[in-house]
Amino acid sequence: MLKSIGTTLFVAGLTLTSPALGAGLKVAVVAPADGPFAALGKQITDGAAFQAGDRGSEIVPIAESCDPAGGEALTKALLASGAEAAIGFLCTESLEAALPALAEAGIPAITLSVRSDILMEDALKKKWPLFRLAPNGKAEAAAITDAIVTNWRDRPLALIDDGTIHSRELVESVRNALAEIGITPVFTDTYRPSQEQQVSLVRRLAKSGATHVFTGGDRNDTAVIARDAKSENIPITLLGGDTLNAADLDVPLENGVLAVTIADPARSSEAAPVVAAMRAAGIEPDGYVLPAFAAMSLLEQAKDQAENDDKVVLDALLKGPYATVLGPIHFNSTHERAESSYRLMRWQDGRFVAAPDAGKAQ
Repeated sequence: MLKSIGTTLFVAGLTLTSPALGAGLKVAVVAPADGPFAALGKQITDGAAFQAGDRGSEIVPIAESCDPAGGEALTKALLASGAEAAIGFLCTESLEAALPALAEAGIPAITLSVRSDILMEDALKKKWPLFRLAPNGKAEAAAITDAIVTNWRDRPLALIDDGTIHSRELVESVRNALAEIGITPVFTDTYRPSQEQQVSLVRRLAKSGATHVFTGGDRNDTAVIARDAKSENIPITLLGGDTLNAADLDVPLENGVLAVTIADPARSSEAAPVVAAMRAAGIEPDGYVLPAFAAMSLLEQAKDQAENDDKVVLDALLKGPYATVLGPIHFNSTHERAESSYRLMRWQDGRFVAAPDAGKAQ
C-alpha cells in the first residue's frame, strides 16, 4: 500500500506530458548477484522491482559476472528471457558481449554505469541499441570547464593533478578547453598523491598568486590540501571533480570545498514521494536504486509512447523527454542524456549542497 501511494504521488507530480498508462513490460535486469559487486547489483534489482510492481511490469534478473568469459552465457540468458528491454550493465565487458545479439533482436539496453566513450562510438557505428543514464567520459571535463568559465573567469586560476592517468587526462582536457577561449592558469603542477601533508604545494600555490584551484585528485588528497591551506592561513577556493563524491578517509573534507559531481537524487524534490515510500518498505535509496527505478519508469513510458505511435520501445526512447525521479530524461542522437547530470556543489556540514556563489573565496 505504501509503495502504491508513493508511486502514485510521483506519477501525479509529473509535469511533462506523457501517454496514458498502459500495460507493463518485461525487462531483463542485468546486475551482479554475487562477488564484490553484489551489493550494487542488489541496488539495481531493488530499484527496478519497486517500480515494476505498480505497473504490472515484470523483471527478469540476469546475473552479470563482469568477466569476458561469461559473455556467451549472459547473451543466451538475455535472449531466452523474452524481455522487451534490458537495464543495469555495471561492466563494459557485459555490454560488449551482449549488444550485437540485442541489436539483432531489437532489444534496447540502458546502462546505469558504463561511461566508455569508445564503446558508445562502436555502438553508434554498428547500430547497437545502447542508451545510458551514466554520463560519458567527456561530460565531466566539459562540466568542470563550464563551472570555471561561469564562476572563475576573472580569478587567478591554478590547475593541479596527482599524476594518475585519470587525473592527468581530466586536468589536461580542462586546460585545453580553457585555452580555446583564452583562459590561461597562473600555475600548473603535478603533486605527489597519498601524502600526510601538502604544505609545500599550498605554499607554491600562494606564491603563484592563485586563489582558485582546480584539482584532479581524489577526495583524501583534496582534503589534505584544504586542511593545510587553512592551517597556513592561505585563502584558496578548491574545486574537484566527481572523485570528491566519496567517503572521508584519514582527513575530513573542509566545508567550502567545491565539486562538479552528480547530486544525490534521493534529496531531490522529484524523488521525495518515491524515497518516502521506499524507506517505508525497508529499502534505502542509495547508489543505483533510484537510477534503476528511473530506468524502469522511462521504459514503461516509452512503451506507452510506442503503442500510441504504433512503433517499438527502441524508437520511442528517442522521443521524450520523460519525467523520472532523476528529472526529465531525453536521449539525444548519440543515445546520451541531453541534460547534463553534473552540478556544481559545495561540501557543507557533511554533505554536498548546491553552490550558487561559487566564486567566493572560502
